Amino acid sequence: MKDFLKPYARFAQFEGRSDRKEFWQYVLFYVIAMCILSMLDNMLFGGAYHYTDDGWDISYDRGILGGIFWLVSLVPWIALQIRRLHDTNKTGWLVLFWWIPIIGWILLLIWYCAKGDPVSNAYGEPPEGSQLGLEPS
Repeated sequence: MKDFLKPYARFAQFEGRSDRKEFWQYVLFYVIAMCILSMLDNMLFGGAYHYTDDGWDISYDRGILGGIFWLVSLVPWIALQIRRLHDTNKTGWLVLFWWIPIIGWILLLIWYCAKGDPVSNAYGEPPEGSQLGLEPS
């Protein structure tokens, strides 16, 4: 569980590097937490389905609990993305590619999936387990 919460402990650390494992475990934790919070929001504060004169309307509101969790997770998520880009020897400013629909998203996804540098780069030492010869294939 500590691996899932590691980005929250490093919530405002924009320097350094994060390996693929840390990044994707956080993504998994975030998706599961948002699904659970969405169900709780629907049970506690009303469903996402509302009946109107035109039939059933599906609302895509985040909900109170999901909104709070999203807000708490925003800075750790940005910091983690920047550290992940640093691990692939790219500047953290590339995280702004999220504002470029489709092409920017695809590029970021490729970089997030890429193997990090196994040796020191301009952004620091490799994360533990990513050093040369230690990361499993």
